[in-house]
Amino acid sequence: MTDEGDGDAVYRLPDLRYDYGALEPHISARIMELHHDGHHAAYVDDANRAIERLQEARRGSDFTMLSMLEKNLAFNLSGHVLHSLWWECLSPDGGGEPTGWLAEQLEANFGGFAPFRAHMIEAAATIQGSGWALASWEPTGKRIVIEQAYDHQGNHGQATVPILAIDAWEHAYYLQYENDKRAFLTAVWELVDWPRVAARLDQTSL
Repeated sequence: MTDEGDGDAVYRLPDLRYDYGALEPHISARIMELHHDGHHAAYVDDANRAIERLQEARRGSDFTMLSMLEKNLAFNLSGHVLHSLWWECLSPDGGGEPTGWLAEQLEANFGGFAPFRAHMIEAAATIQGSGWALASWEPTGKRIVIEQAYDHQGNHGQATVPILAIDAWEHAYYLQYENDKRAFLTAVWELVDWPRVAARLDQTSL
């Protein structure tokens, strides 16, 4: 996701692990192409631009635009991070239900997979405007929580780490599902790559 050089982070658009059409019929190839190569790429470019402008501000000791630049960085960098996770959470071989410790955590924190899934769908469906539904590891309570993230960066807890992200922005579904957002949110579960979600939980919760 980054190149490191001279102390600066340069963000890059990650390659997909599968072809654009690999997630059909649940997500169309056209949506995947526009979403990845258009929307996600724009967040990467704008995050890099914000980093560059913050560097210029430091060099010139000119912080008159600092609030705007910090907001731009938070929005675009969060967009890059969440989209990178979104692609990783999906697989043409996905679906089913989680097993092992992840399943145990969902049982302990939500009463099982079915209540967890219903909560995630509702969180994604009821966001005011654009945003995400996130299943995140919360290290203080050592539990999984469900969060609504407005835009990309608003309304989620400090220190929480997303392990599963559902993109609820219109660009994720509208070309295929039009205004039937819930149909998209139901179809997404046929694609969730549970081994990768479980691996992320294992890594995050160490």
